[in-house]
Amino acid sequence: MASKVVPAQPVTPFEFELYEDPDHLRTVVASSSQPTPRIDPAKLKLRHRIGRGPFGDVWLATHHQSTEDYDECHEVAVKMLHPIKEEHMRVVLDKFDNLFSKCQGIENVCFLHGISVINGKICIVMKFYEGSVGDKMARLKGGKLSLPDVLRYGIVLAQGIAQLHAKEILVFNLKPCSFLLNENDQAVLGDVGIPFLLFGIPLPSADMSRRLGTPNYMAPEQWQPEIRGPVSFETDSWGFGCSVVEMLTGVQPWRGKSVEEIYESVVRKQEKPRIPEGLPPPVENVLLGCFEYDLRSRPLMTDIVRVFKSSQNAVFVDGGWTGFGSRTTLEKFSGTGYTEWFLSKDHLQVGDMVRSRRPPNSCKPENMDVPEGTVVGLERDPDRDGFVLVRVHGIHDPLRLPVSTLERVTFGLAAGDWVHLKEEDRRHSPVGILHSIKRDGSVAVGFIGVETLWKGNSSELQMAEPYFVGQFVRPRANVLSPRFEWPRKTGGAWATGRIWWILPNGCLIVKFPGRLTIGQENSSFLADPAEVEVVSFNSCPGVVKKYQHFEDFHWAVRPLVIALGIFTAMKVGFFVGKKIGRSNKRQGSAVQSNAQHVDDQTSGNGSNQWFPPSVKNILGVSPAAR
Repeated sequence: MASKVVPAQPVTPFEFELYEDPDHLRTVVASSSQPTPRIDPAKLKLRHRIGRGPFGDVWLATHHQSTEDYDECHEVAVKMLHPIKEEHMRVVLDKFDNLFSKCQGIENVCFLHGISVINGKICIVMKFYEGSVGDKMARLKGGKLSLPDVLRYGIVLAQGIAQLHAKEILVFNLKPCSFLLNENDQAVLGDVGIPFLLFGIPLPSADMSRRLGTPNYMAPEQWQPEIRGPVSFETDSWGFGCSVVEMLTGVQPWRGKSVEEIYESVVRKQEKPRIPEGLPPPVENVLLGCFEYDLRSRPLMTDIVRVFKSSQNAVFVDGGWTGFGSRTTLEKFSGTGYTEWFLSKDHLQVGDMVRSRRPPNSCKPENMDVPEGTVVGLERDPDRDGFVLVRVHGIHDPLRLPVSTLERVTFGLAAGDWVHLKEEDRRHSPVGILHSIKRDGSVAVGFIGVETLWKGNSSELQMAEPYFVGQFVRPRANVLSPRFEWPRKTGGAWATGRIWWILPNGCLIVKFPGRLTIGQENSSFLADPAEVEVVSFNSCPGVVKKYQHFEDFHWAVRPLVIALGIFTAMKVGFFVGKKIGRSNKRQGSAVQSNAQHVDDQTSGNGSNQWFPPSVKNILGVSPAAR
C-alpha cells in the first residue's frame, strides 16, 4: 500500500493538582505548548501582491497577534493557492498540520506561521524575506554567481532539504527564486511543501494536475508520476542540479522553450541541462549524477553536501584543481555500469548475505563468483573502493571482493529485483521493481499507478519474471484491453515490440522497429510488465511464426524478403530460360547433323534415293495412274 499521511492530533488539555504544601493545593489546567497552525483570517491583512507562481499568488500581509500579555503585528508572506474543491480542502488542511509539526525546528528552511482560508482559497502564511538568490542574480553582471557563493548557498540549502527528506517531505519546486536570503546573506529554503500538499489533489487546470513544480526544473518522473515515477528523494536532486547550473551560468534550463517542448526534451528525448566547463571534478560529477534519467542513479542530498564541502577549498592551479577535502568522485565504477550514487545507497555489514552484482540490463547469465555468501569482514580504504571478506560455501578461505561487485540479499530479495504482489490491487500494477529492502524486511517498491514508493513488507512479495532492454514483448493472449495503447498488426493480432527503456516503476517503453512510422506518428509505446510476455525465436512455434518474428526486427525485412524473392525468381527464370535455350540449340544442331549424315549416305547410291511419303500414302489413298 502507498504511504499515508497521518494528520497531527491535537493534545487534549487536562487538569492536575499542584502540590506546594500540605495545606494549599492549586488546580492548574495544562495544555500542549505546541503552536497551532490554524490562523484566523480576520488576523491577516493582505497588502499587495508581490509574486505569482504555478500554484498561486504571493501577497505581502500583516499578521496581527494578541493575547492578554502582548499585542504585536508581523510582516508575513502569504501564499494564496489556486481554488480547489471543498471536499479536497480538508485533505490539504490535514496534510498541512502534519507538515507544520514536522517542520518545527528545521534549520535553513522558511519558518511557517500557519495556514488560513481567505475567500475560499487556502493561504499558507510564512516568514517574509526581502530577497532571494534569484533576485541577487538579476542584479549581478551576467546574472550568475561565483563558484564559492554557489557552494556556500548550496551546502546550506542541501542540508535543509536533507532534513526535510529525513521526515519524508519532498520539496519538488526547487529554483533560485525559491531560495530566500536572510539579513546575513544566508540562504533559506522557501516554498516548502506546497507541491507536496497538492500532491494527489485534483486541480482546476488539467495541465497543473500533471505537474508537480516549475517545468524548467522538473525531473522526468515529475511529469507523470503514476506512469513514469515514482517520485522520491532523488527527484529533488534533479531540481537542485538545475538550480545550481542556473546559478553558475545565469541561464535558466530550457529557457525559451514551451512546456510541451520541455516535456519533449526531458521526458521523450531524455536530454539533460548543459553543465558549464571548468568546474572542480567532484562538483561536475555530482551535477552529472543529478541528471541521470533513472532516479536510482542520482545522488542524495547528503552526497551533494559532502561533495560541495570537499570542494570549498579547491584551488585552480596550472590548469587543474587541487585542495579537495576528500577523494574525488567517479561518475561510473569501471566494470559495473552503476553510478557511485547508486552503489552508495546501501552499506554492507558483517553478517549480511550477499551475491555477485549483475551488470544492468543484462539478460545473459553471468559467471557469478559469489552465488551466495556471507560477509565476515570489512576493509575500508579512503582512497579507493572498499573491500569485504565473503565466506562462500565450499571454499575454505574467505574471498576478498570489492564492495561494488556485491549486493545485499535479505529474505531472498535484493534492490533491483522484479517482484510481484501476492495479493493484487486493481488500482495499480502487481509487478514492479524493488528499490530498497531493509534488514528487518521492510521494502520500498515502484509500481505503475502509484505516484510514490509503495511501502510494505517482503512477506507480501514474490519474485517475478525480469525484463531487460532489447527483449521483444507483446500483450498476453488473455489481455483484451491493456492499460496503455498498443498497436495491432494488419490482421488484428497484437504487434510485437522491442523494449527500449525500463522506468524505475517497471513501466516498459517499447518501440516497434517492425512498423514504419511517418511524420509525427507515435514511435514508442508504454507497457505494463504484468500484461506482456517475452517473444523469442525459441518461443515461436513453426517456421511461419519464426519468420513473422523475424519481421519484428525491422520494417524493411518484409520488403527486402519480397525484393529478394522477386530477384531470385527472375534470376532462376533467366537461368532456366538460358539453359533451355542452350538445350534447344544443341538439339537443333543434332538434327541437322543427322540429316546431313543421311544425305551423305544416299548421295552415294542414286537408284536407292529415299523420298518422304506423299500425303495420299499417309492417308491410305492409292496414287492415280500416271
